[in-house]
Amino acid sequence: MTFERPVLLIFHGGSGSLPAEQMIAGVRVAAALESATSALAAGFEAVIIATDDPARFEPLPAGVLIDEDDRGTAFDFAGRLRHLVSRYGIQKPAVMGAGSVPLLGVAEFQLVAEQLEARDGRFVTNNFFSSDLTAWTPGSAIHGVNHFTRDNLLPRRLRDDAGLAPVILPRTTATQFDLDTPADLAVLSLHETLPQRLRSVANDAALDLEPYRGLMRLFVDREAEVVVAGRVGSITWQHLERETACRVRMLSEERGLAAAGASHRARSVLGFLFEAVGAEQFFARMADLGDALVLDTRVIEAHLGVEPSREDRFQSDLLAFEAIEEPTLRRITEAAARAPKPVLLGGHSLVSGGLMLLNDIAWRENDRRLGIA
Repeated sequence: MTFERPVLLIFHGGSGSLPAEQMIAGVRVAAALESATSALAAGFEAVIIATDDPARFEPLPAGVLIDEDDRGTAFDFAGRLRHLVSRYGIQKPAVMGAGSVPLLGVAEFQLVAEQLEARDGRFVTNNFFSSDLTAWTPGSAIHGVNHFTRDNLLPRRLRDDAGLAPVILPRTTATQFDLDTPADLAVLSLHETLPQRLRSVANDAALDLEPYRGLMRLFVDREAEVVVAGRVGSITWQHLERETACRVRMLSEERGLAAAGASHRARSVLGFLFEAVGAEQFFARMADLGDALVLDTRVIEAHLGVEPSREDRFQSDLLAFEAIEEPTLRRITEAAARAPKPVLLGGHSLVSGGLMLLNDIAWRENDRRLGIA
C-alpha cells in the first residue's frame, strides 16, 4: 500500500478513566472526526487514526482508517509514527493529536496540502517551537531524525536533522487554538459555529461558562484591566493589545517549559510570590492588579516542584478543588475559587489560542448587542 497524496495521521490514546479525563477524551474524539472530515474534503487521500480505543470512533466515516495501538507495550511516539509512515507508504504525511487545532477547517487543510504538493524537502507546521500539526515531504525524512518523545518537537527535528525547510501557517485563532483541558473546552463551548458533532459533546459537558463570559465582558470594556500570567507568546500578547478594549497586564514566563526537558529547573516570579505569601494572599495581591486573572497554573506547579495527576489538573481547571488529591494544587485551586476577583485556571492553550478565541467571540457578541451585526 502506498499513498502518494497527503495523508493525515491522528493520534489518540492514554486518555485515562477518571471523570474529567473521560470528558476530555470524548471531545477529542469528536474533534478528531471533524478534522478527518475537513482533511478529506481538502483533498487528503486518507486519514489514519492511531488509537488504543478504536471503539470510540465507530462508525468510521469513509476514507478514515484505524490502526490500533499495541496495548501490551509502552507507547513510543517517534517509533509509532515511523511505523505508520513505513507501513502505509505515506509520501506526504501530516500528524496531529486528537483535539489539536480543532478549529482548523477545509481551507487550512487545503493550504497544508498545497504546500506539500508544491515540492519536496519542506515541512508545514502551525507552531515551529511547539507544534500541534506538522506535515512534511518526503515522508521518508522521518527515518533520518533523532529520537523525540513529543509531537511538538517534530518541526525542529525535521529542520535540524533532516534538513527540511519550514513553512509556518498564518498565526490565526484557528491555527493557535488547541483543545487540551476543560478550560479549553469551556472556551470552545462559547463558539457559535461549532460543527454539530463538537457542539453535542460540548453541551453534554455542561460546564460553568459564566466566568468565561465575565472575562469576555471585560475584553470590550475600556475601563477594565485583565491580568494574564503564564507561558504567553508574543502572538497572543500582540493580539490582545491590538484587539481588546481593556488594558492587559501581562506576565510571560517559562516559555518552552514542556519542551525544555527534565534538566530544566523552572523559576517563576509568581511562584516566588506564592511561596512568600501563601495561596490566599497570592490571589488577594493579584486581585489588586486587575479585574480578573487568567493563570497558567502549570508554571507555578513547575516552580513549586508539584506534579499532580492529569485528573487533578483537569479538576483544578474546573475549580473543583474538592476533587483534587494533590494538596498543593488543591490549596491553589480553593484559593482561586474563593478569590475576591474572578480567576480562570488552565494551561498553555488557555493563555494562547484560548484567549484569542474568547476575544473574537466577545466582539461578535458586543457588536450584536449594539446592533452592528
